[in-house]
Amino acid sequence: FLINKKLGVISIPEVDHTVLKENDKFIVICSDGVWEFLSNEAIAKIVWPFYLKNSPEQAGNAIVRAAA
Repeated sequence: FLINKKLGVISIPEVDHTVLKENDKFIVICSDGVWEFLSNEAIAKIVWPFYLKNSPEQAGNAIVRAAA
C-alpha cells in the first residue's frame, strides 16, 4: 500500500451518488486515468454514437483511446 500511495494510487475509492432521471441514457464508470483527462461532456459526446448503435464495448474502447 505504501509504495502505491507514493505513485498516487490508493485503495480508498471516491464515491459519488446521483439519482437517475427518466431521460438518462447510459452510465459511464471509469478510473481516474480517464476522468483526469476527459470531462463528463467529452465522454458523453464520445459515447453517444456508440449508444445509438448499441455498441458499449466500442464506446469503452473509444474512451480509452481519447484519454490516452
